[in-house]
Amino acid sequence: MGPSWHGAAPRAGAPGLPEGTELRRRLVVVTAEHRTDRVTVLAGGVGGARLAHGLDLAGTDLTVVVNVADDVELHGLWISPDLDTVTYTLAGLADEERGWGVVGETYAALEAMGRLGEDTWFTLGDRDLATHVVRTARLRAGAPLSDVTAQLTSALGVRARVLPVSDDRVATLVDTPAGRLGFQEYFVGRRHADDVLGLAYDGIDAARPAPGVLDAVTGADVVVVAPSNPFLSVEPVLGVAGVREALVGTSARRVAVSPIVGGRALKGPAAQILTTLGHEVSALGVARLYAGLVDLMVIDDHDAHLADAVRALGMDVVVTDTVMGGAAGRERLARTLLSGPARG
Repeated sequence: MGPSWHGAAPRAGAPGLPEGTELRRRLVVVTAEHRTDRVTVLAGGVGGARLAHGLDLAGTDLTVVVNVADDVELHGLWISPDLDTVTYTLAGLADEERGWGVVGETYAALEAMGRLGEDTWFTLGDRDLATHVVRTARLRAGAPLSDVTAQLTSALGVRARVLPVSDDRVATLVDTPAGRLGFQEYFVGRRHADDVLGLAYDGIDAARPAPGVLDAVTGADVVVVAPSNPFLSVEPVLGVAGVREALVGTSARRVAVSPIVGGRALKGPAAQILTTLGHEVSALGVARLYAGLVDLMVIDDHDAHLADAVRALGMDVVVTDTVMGGAAGRERLARTLLSGPARG
């Protein structure tokens, strides 16, 4: 089944936009002559990495702005899981079955650390470990994370521009019945089994956008909010000073892809967190979070019955298969969202 497009009725005063702003939209079928090329993705996690891969395969001039609030220091090394997942995926190195790490990985160093008494709850493969060693050395030498990331992606042959949302340290903290946990302790160490009572983003008020981040949003033809967890991946990006405002003010077409399909999350604790924080676990619930921030919502075929309700929020809607199984599925979804309704 091919994608279907549902145009939103023109309206003024959308939530999150300056008073008097008018959203005027028209249905456009994008052809090779006027296809948009400058695409910026706001991303975190596996879903964000896979959509970025699809957009890269589609030949866009791609920038990926990545969450850093999952970053953690372990064994004296600075680990940036979301940056690494995006980088490995774009480099063709990702372990697609697990959704993280490097394909064909070995674990000699981790096993040796375990024998030496180190706690090895956070799995680090040998080649992945090399990334963290190099990153940490360069950070300690004074290089900002954005420069280090550019060096790593270049060395691995990544064509896209991968930017940490900030060079400053931000940490997602998870409030649970067991107390406040660091994100990796909650997500990996405890396998996100704890009920989430609330979230905090330590350091985000002081965090500044990394060089190029705001320009990537304001200068793009299309900005895509990836099908990443809205609270664990997207909010720590939007919460960095100026990023949300840049998204509101950009002239780019703004698209979001729902990470909820058929009332459930494809991966991770998004459904449980949505429920805990008082939001509907559905593509409509996600659309409500992004009302006023995006012009087009991409939802799965399983959620076609929600299209009119999403449209009522002032968004255009594309209904298509959003489950990205492999490279072909990722590129198909990327081309679908690039050829959907555009801002007029």
